[in-house]
Amino acid sequence: MEHSPHSPKRNTINALFSYLTKLPVSDGFLLKLAIGALFVSTVWFVIHVSTTTQVEISTSGGTFTEGIVGTPRFVNPVLAVTRADKDMSNLIYDGIMQLGSDGTLVPNIAESITISDDGLTYNIVLKQQVRFHDDTPLTADDIVFTIGQIQEPALASPLRASFEDVTIEQLSEYEINFVLPEPYTPFIENLTFGILPRHIWKDATIEEFPFSQHNSEPIGSGPYKIAKILRNTSGIPESYVLVPHTEHHDEVAKIDVLQLHFYTNEDTMIDAFNEGDLMSIAGIHHGRLSDLTLDPAHHTIITTPLPRTYALFFNQNKSAALRERSARAALNAAIDREALIDTVLGGYGTALTTPIPPGFGVAIAPTPETSTTTETALNHARGILRESGWKLNEETGVWEKTIDDIVTPLAFSITTVNSPIFEHTAEYLRTEWTKLGAAVTVKQFEQSDLTQTVIRPRDYETLLFGTALGRSLDFYSFWHSSQRNDPGLNVSLYANITTDSILSEARTNADKAARHAALTKFAAELEEEIPAVFLYSPAFLYVFPTYVTGASFDGLEKLSERFASIPHWYINTDSVWSLFSTDTD
Repeated sequence: MEHSPHSPKRNTINALFSYLTKLPVSDGFLLKLAIGALFVSTVWFVIHVSTTTQVEISTSGGTFTEGIVGTPRFVNPVLAVTRADKDMSNLIYDGIMQLGSDGTLVPNIAESITISDDGLTYNIVLKQQVRFHDDTPLTADDIVFTIGQIQEPALASPLRASFEDVTIEQLSEYEINFVLPEPYTPFIENLTFGILPRHIWKDATIEEFPFSQHNSEPIGSGPYKIAKILRNTSGIPESYVLVPHTEHHDEVAKIDVLQLHFYTNEDTMIDAFNEGDLMSIAGIHHGRLSDLTLDPAHHTIITTPLPRTYALFFNQNKSAALRERSARAALNAAIDREALIDTVLGGYGTALTTPIPPGFGVAIAPTPETSTTTETALNHARGILRESGWKLNEETGVWEKTIDDIVTPLAFSITTVNSPIFEHTAEYLRTEWTKLGAAVTVKQFEQSDLTQTVIRPRDYETLLFGTALGRSLDFYSFWHSSQRNDPGLNVSLYANITTDSILSEARTNADKAARHAALTKFAAELEEEIPAVFLYSPAFLYVFPTYVTGASFDGLEKLSERFASIPHWYINTDSVWSLFSTDTD
């Protein structure tokens, strides 16, 4: 609405200007100066308030590049075996469960998960807004199909053992049951497997399944989808360019372009990093860190524990000397684990005197310090032998004891796989135990030969071995007496009624605190009997860019889970008034 020439507002403005023009020059100047100062201070106040009340928020944009050793062949959760396959699958596919930012498993495509009172039935209700990259809805049909492929013997899926004798029941388009033959609390961990789109794969026969182009050009429902594949002249993928799945059910990833480059070996990958082609490298051996051109302003080294333990297991059936607890106790006491970790892992690991790895919530009473240096450790070990009737043969330099009327030397072999970390660990043990007065030899095998000709027939005196325990720390396969024979992995042939009961309870009790208490008792039993020398838990090393924010690496069970939090990673930021911020990162 327009104002008339005689409106009160217009009259007031005219009167003000008339007043200003009638003021003396000096008074008018002062008044104008005051008005100007008021204007400037008002502008300054607005700018100051705006600046102090603004917050930084994450925004979309940026490119993230990472190098991986290996070539992706089966970007398919049913067949993925290599690290390259698993890394890609973790980005392309969604699971029923996923690793949460607090290091625990949380529902992913599941709306709800209900476990029956008897622990046998897992009822899964799916979210109805989950869509594959081709915009097809993900339903119970896809989960039933994926499990069917996993359980197909001819495909030899590495996940098959996790679902053996498990029945899946489809209740509706978005609801299923997993029915177990017996209670098994860690089963929830198996539900992180990626879901295949049935409509893409249903026409592939079992014979065609491993050769389908969808193994290298996958379609999933995960946070990223494939935008481009760069291949060499032989058609083998050398690089994948991924972009966010904009219809992702949880959160659209903030980093606009994700480039994964694949290399035949660590040397070429390190060269690419030093030339600036890569921002990050995961799982690199500590011995290669010095080969990287690292700028502290741009790179940080992430270290996080994995549920892995390295130990030397005694096969007392093969050695009379090792049947003596005093011999096992002395060998255990002689190892300066911190020196071992510095030598073998460059300091990137945690010393272990129990089977429990660090970082997974099980409280173990610390072992009393018996030594602070390698020499005091050896002196302590010598004292154990001497007090138990062992005598040092001055000619051979080896301890001896009469066992079953036979003079028996403290002599044995260490059997292990032919790889750097095991080779260096075995040599460290051999050197230290030789100083102690034991006659030790080392036998190394290729992985396949070690499994077939040594581990399965239990043909070794001691075995240097690594165990992958899973997030819930399930020791059953490694220590229950029922697992002493192949295909069980109780490589110490350990049998103890008390620990059998404890391990059975730990894998069936749904109460987390009760499981942890059971594992504490289990560790105490092993500490008393010494069926193995526990050495260390190596750290996962991730060379990561400092300018990527929002990443979380707590509770990793396997390397590929480093991408679990990737929808929350960001490079770009913006500033807005806090009133308008919806960023919860």
